[in-house]
Amino acid sequence: MSTCRGGGRSMGSSMRSTLEPQVDLRSRCHHGGVKIGVVAARTGVAVHVLRHWEDEGVVVPDRTAAGHRDYTEEHVSRLRIVRSCQRVGLSLASIRLILHRDEAGRTEVIERHLQHVRNQKNELDAAEAFLTHVLTCRHDLMSRCDSCSAYAAG
Repeated sequence: MSTCRGGGRSMGSSMRSTLEPQVDLRSRCHHGGVKIGVVAARTGVAVHVLRHWEDEGVVVPDRTAAGHRDYTEEHVSRLRIVRSCQRVGLSLASIRLILHRDEAGRTEVIERHLQHVRNQKNELDAAEAFLTHVLTCRHDLMSRCDSCSAYAAG
């Protein structure tokens, strides 16, 4: 377990003290970890979400001797990976499963989601082709156009 110390570092000159952010001085642990509020600000993830992710076992920070959450740079890196996984549509349960290479079922989850992404891409490609056609369609009504009607038929 790590321990945090309160207070700030000694500054050699008044100019240096104005350049260093105060939040780092008060919330950094002596070994380099940071508190949950700082991590929330750095990653753009709300504190209550970080706590939920911890409860779900997705990213579990260390604890200080006083019981405070203590995030290392590795934890922050994992949080960024979680956000990336969410942006590609993975659920929290799937993310927890794929974070570690040795997890059983990891490959299947990734392959299944990759197929889902490929299906979405195909649908978007077809939508793009349809809309591109509609821009130059010479028919007075789309329903009179074979290409428009074919897309609508699905």
